[in-house]
Amino acid sequence: MNRVLPSWNDGPARTAIIEFVEAVTAEDGSNYVKPDDRLAVFDNDGTLWSERPAYFQLLFAMDRVKAMAGDHPEWATTQPFQAVLEDDLEALSAGGKHALAEIVAATHAGMITAEFEDMVLEWMTSARHPKTGRLYTQMIYQPMLELLRYLRRHDFKTYIVSGGGVEFMRAWAEDVYGIPPQQVIGTSVETQYELRGGEPVLVRLAEINHVDDGPGKPVGINRYIGRRPILAFGNSDGDHEMLQWTGSGNGPSFCGLVHHTDVEREWAYDHGSTIGGLDKAWDEALEKGWTIVDMKEDWQRIYPSDD
Repeated sequence: MNRVLPSWNDGPARTAIIEFVEAVTAEDGSNYVKPDDRLAVFDNDGTLWSERPAYFQLLFAMDRVKAMAGDHPEWATTQPFQAVLEDDLEALSAGGKHALAEIVAATHAGMITAEFEDMVLEWMTSARHPKTGRLYTQMIYQPMLELLRYLRRHDFKTYIVSGGGVEFMRAWAEDVYGIPPQQVIGTSVETQYELRGGEPVLVRLAEINHVDDGPGKPVGINRYIGRRPILAFGNSDGDHEMLQWTGSGNGPSFCGLVHHTDVEREWAYDHGSTIGGLDKAWDEALEKGWTIVDMKEDWQRIYPSDD
């Protein structure tokens, strides 16, 4: 018989996940949850794939800023564009997901959605991570892939709820995670319907529609799912409200945090970090008994290609 969650070491985190899933799927149990209500939400950056030295979508957008800078001399003295042009990742990271959203909105305005998807897919199949040299789709977490599949085998519907751009993630999330586009929630820009050459298209505008980070996450869940999830995983204070929202529902719930502790195989960071800062969510996790996944101790391997 195949082992459940094979890339997870035996320990409290793996045990808690399995016990929760078994409890909510046992039809004769007091914590049974019918399949329609088995909703699981996952942050993306730092939860399903790595997020250092900067959010990967930010690295994608930086390439676009540099390509367009000649037509925008004002960017040389305007943040966050100045930080991009100066390769100042520290200043850029300090702006968080809001800076990312601003850059994406400004650099892709006027582009139709199909063109944007093609650009994302081309970048994802060619760009390499500056430290590991891997394609970005090779820096997804194998243990979390196993968790997604395990949940779906037990009739959970799995969603991404991320501060990243929704159309950026929808371009590849199904191939990489098995999560279809309609189950991806993220930061979005305004779009406009137009006829171009007699063909109907959706055009991306330089206006942010929704920032799906922090308190924006439960708002996005309510807006696009319409039901409270029973399982949520994040890794930072940007996921704090999503975890609170999930844990405050009636009935059983599971809240998990991926804790970056493996400086050799990935990175180690938490309190005070400009990327993936983990302060308030950490305190509440300890107070309420949320499950904390220690990457160094709980995961046998990080990425799919690791031995």
